[in-house]
Amino acid sequence: MTYDLIIIGKGPAGISAALYAARAGFGVLVIGKGRGALERAESIENYYGFAEPVSGAALADAGVAQALRLGVSVLDEEAVGLSFEDEFVVRTTGSEFRSRVLLLATGKSRVQLKVPGFEEFRGKGIGFCVVCDGFFYRGKKVALVGAGDYAASEYHELTAFTKDITVFTDGVEVPADRFPGARIVTGKIEGFEGADRVSAVRSAGVSHPVDGVFVAVGTAGAADFAAKIGVISNGTDIAVDADFMTNVPGLYAAGDCIGGFLQVAKAVSDGALAAKAIVARLKNSPRG
Repeated sequence: MTYDLIIIGKGPAGISAALYAARAGFGVLVIGKGRGALERAESIENYYGFAEPVSGAALADAGVAQALRLGVSVLDEEAVGLSFEDEFVVRTTGSEFRSRVLLLATGKSRVQLKVPGFEEFRGKGIGFCVVCDGFFYRGKKVALVGAGDYAASEYHELTAFTKDITVFTDGVEVPADRFPGARIVTGKIEGFEGADRVSAVRSAGVSHPVDGVFVAVGTAGAADFAAKIGVISNGTDIAVDADFMTNVPGLYAAGDCIGGFLQVAKAVSDGALAAKAIVARLKNSPRG
């Protein structure tokens, strides 16, 4: 199905943008699993309009309910893939959707592997984007770290380059058919080893030799999607212009993923301003 605007992320930035775009008369789909970082906010006291503290979960649910009332389609699924084929194509765990314009609003990834060697070998054999770097590991021995739907999607991409894949689930048991054909190591990861580059993953006291490692822990964040489609980033922040558009025409980003003051109020503002620019773009390029 095709929409005018797809928003990946249903936190404050994504929902705020959806409200403005929907009120302007455009078809909007918001895709996101769970409540994101707001889920962990027990009490918010500094957001406008609440005389008493509000939980992050309650605030998130109220935003989604507001979007639904205005006709926004909200899908509680994990987005696992993004590409561009005349239109933006977003794959979820169960479907595929297309849009004229896309907004990344998944927040900033807070998932890190707190094991020896992870920071040391980032960019030195440890990568985060199979579409970007899988080509360099054709026919080589590769490790994939992850256990969820996003990891399964990355595994599927990786099999186009090599069949010698070991999946490290870091203590998570997974269904046998999630990674068909892979060797699966379920023990906790104890560290990454190597000299100038990573050369092994140690789990449960055993070192497993590898030529490279791809990390796909948890759900895909904005930076993961950005990398897949050639978006420029400043470190961990997605680079945007004054209209919140990235270097890829029609692809916008807002909220924590672009950096700055990581607060709900700023994310809501980002979403509103991004939607203003998106609405202008959609009006100036009507569907043929």
